[in-house]
Amino acid sequence: MSNVGVMAFGDAEYAALRIWLTPERLRDFFAGFVLGPIAVYELPRMNSFQVVMQKALGGGATRTLRFDETGKSVAALMSRFPVPASLLNGSETL
Repeated sequence: MSNVGVMAFGDAEYAALRIWLTPERLRDFFAGFVLGPIAVYELPRMNSFQVVMQKALGGGATRTLRFDETGKSVAALMSRFPVPASLLNGSETL
């Protein structure tokens, strides 16, 4: 299991991420890397989200052949998750 925290810069960004940061989009983004369910938990008082990805570490530190066996770089991968700029500036809605 891998846990990643995502913090928005402000209320507008949090609202955009609330729409865009879905388990389905994350599953597409992490295809082949995350093999289990993905859950996104909202933390509105902190303008944040907790993303929990099951079966994301290839069996864990002592069993995987992955370079990053403990998942420390998953947050770096998450920073590459595309969010449309038009959604962030409020010109697009879903």
